[in-house]
Amino acid sequence: MSLNKIFLRKKIEEFLEEDIGYSDITTDNLPISRYVSGEIIAKEEFIVAGLDFTGEVFKVLDQDVKFEKCKEDGEFVGKGQVIARLEGNGKSLLKAERVSLNILQKLSGIATQTRKYVDVLEGLRTRILDTRKTTPGFRAFEKYAVKVGGGKNHRFSLYDMVMLKDNHIKMVGSITKAVEYVKSRVSPMVKVEVEVSNLEEFEEALSTEVDIVMLDNMSLDDVRKAIEMNKGKKLLEASGNITLENVRDYGLTGVDFVSSGAIIHSARWVDISLRFK
Repeated sequence: MSLNKIFLRKKIEEFLEEDIGYSDITTDNLPISRYVSGEIIAKEEFIVAGLDFTGEVFKVLDQDVKFEKCKEDGEFVGKGQVIARLEGNGKSLLKAERVSLNILQKLSGIATQTRKYVDVLEGLRTRILDTRKTTPGFRAFEKYAVKVGGGKNHRFSLYDMVMLKDNHIKMVGSITKAVEYVKSRVSPMVKVEVEVSNLEEFEEALSTEVDIVMLDNMSLDDVRKAIEMNKGKKLLEASGNITLENVRDYGLTGVDFVSSGAIIHSARWVDISLRFK
């Protein structure tokens, strides 16, 4: 589990408070056994991600719950396979069920989607990156799932990397001015990336001290031309409308990275259930 333990616990407490509130008026008013066992089962094929977080949901609600993983994050899971086993107070298991499965289903969906992109790029030097198009409050979990699926994380937030996008450049006046100004104010250890949308802007970006240039919504032909113009000077990232169908075409150009928000925001939740014995 790579997320900070304190951060993780705080988030899970928030998730449980949202779902349970002051009481589970169904579970709390039924004569449910103090000891129940159950299994978390895959109802389709996928790459599993988030098992430690799922187990932590039960532990936060009831530290006496026993959670045993039968798989590890990043493993392929077949339909009908048991992912984890549970034992504990029946009421605790029922109260944590939905939140725990929501996390597991969503993160496994992202990991599975990411793996598809990674597989399509197999054999190429190009790497798939995520974006900041994430669910508010859930970014750390989603970016974790991307890594489980074999992808790479772009910047986590606004604070850890300079990203000069079109609106920044418009407000400052030009790519050159924006790069010069920000370079004079941030640490030399901070990476600076600039977004360009055509070859004219790309040529201007090449004359600056940026580390990475994002080729935004540029055609395959223009990406190839940009790579020729670049001559290995800058790292290049292709972005904008990158799909599973065209990602290999962009990879074949020789670009360093392709970024896609779709590996997170368009990933389908996988089908998982908790069955009690």
